[in-house]
Amino acid sequence: QVQLVESGGGLVQPGGSLRLSCAASGIIFSIYAMGWYRQAPGKQRDLVAAMASNGSTNYADSAKGRFTITRDNAKNTVYLQMNSLKPEDTAVYYCDARRKQDYWGQGTQVTVSS
Repeated sequence: QVQLVESGGGLVQPGGSLRLSCAASGIIFSIYAMGWYRQAPGKQRDLVAAMASNGSTNYADSAKGRFTITRDNAKNTVYLQMNSLKPEDTAVYYCDARRKQDYWGQGTQVTVSS
């Protein structure tokens, strides 16, 4: 059974930082592309950042220069370091594991507010 468990969300002030983690089980983690998506109320789920199995990365324009995706294949975990957070970053953040199909985590809430 595939499980993706996100953690690290919370309430942070504008300009602050958070690090999200996603621990995977039930898959051969190293061969999966891993991604972070987010969904704000009333909006579609959008890509934030992704990392292929070979380490290449892809970022949404809104994330470039502020967010960094990394992965630790030994720990079956992908991370999203988020710096200089803005109120518009407020959303539920989801972890995605992709190969021939997508697996999703349950999401973690990130709220950026003063």
